[in-house]
Amino acid sequence: MARVAFIGLGNMGGGMAANLAKAGHDVRAFDLSEAALAKAEERGCLRAASAAEAVAEAEAVVTMLPAGKHVRDVYETSIIGVAPTSAILMDCSTIDVATAREEIAKAEAKGYRMVDAPVSGGIAAAEGGTLTFMVGGSPEAFAAAQPFLDLMGKAVIHAGGTGAGQAAKICNNMLLGASMIATCETFVLAQKLGLDPQTFFEISSKASGQNWSMTSYCPVPGVGPETPADRDYEGGFAAALMLKDLRLAMEAAQGADAYTPMGAYAEELYTRFAEKLGGAGKDFSGIIKMIDDSWTPPAGSVAPPPPLGAKI
Repeated sequence: MARVAFIGLGNMGGGMAANLAKAGHDVRAFDLSEAALAKAEERGCLRAASAAEAVAEAEAVVTMLPAGKHVRDVYETSIIGVAPTSAILMDCSTIDVATAREEIAKAEAKGYRMVDAPVSGGIAAAEGGTLTFMVGGSPEAFAAAQPFLDLMGKAVIHAGGTGAGQAAKICNNMLLGASMIATCETFVLAQKLGLDPQTFFEISSKASGQNWSMTSYCPVPGVGPETPADRDYEGGFAAALMLKDLRLAMEAAQGADAYTPMGAYAEELYTRFAEKLGGAGKDFSGIIKMIDDSWTPPAGSVAPPPPLGAKI
């Protein structure tokens, strides 16, 4: 078994590191949170005092960090030039494509193999080892990373060259964000037209309107499989994280001169829900509360929800 450094033990990283330890790897874990470190120890990881200490003798390095600036800081101060050049570097954070490409280029210039490997699947999949990894990098780097990624996911897909993993992730989540809004709008309209939500689900989930947001992650409580909607939109994938991914997608679209009106409108709606109406910590499917004009926003909100059909 290999010595693996794991940096970033949040909601996603904690479960991922635990699965590597469960598989028998010697996982040296680091996070700024004492609580996260303690939990990692309970699940079979060994505590490191710093990121540099974690990677010092590593054969593989996995990072799961909040944003591009954190990835840049950790790689340039604590990994590149500190970890052995024989180690395979895997950044599983969701960041902008440009930063991913820049950091991989810097690592490769120093003799490392590195991939960008963002994930899809959420906290439950991180805990269960059933994530989907979208991997960018050279074929050689992908081959070195795959045995480790396989222990944390059900699907490990080589998306292409450097940065392709991040490109795939933000395109996927732009589609998810927009389709969730359309699903929420449709259920609200169906109910206002007198349709029972369960009956509409049974019809549309077997018709041409079927989509993942409806059949696997229905935003209506009590309809379809259990989802965060059945827990008052707690847990799952926070609206703030969806907004982060939509902003990354819009930044990438601008750089690529791509016309993405649905993505742009989804970003506007999630901005309103997450930042203006107190929904940042709720699951992203909770945006149905804003779309339904019968919803009363929480105290302290700075703007009312728009009426149905209104432009923001």
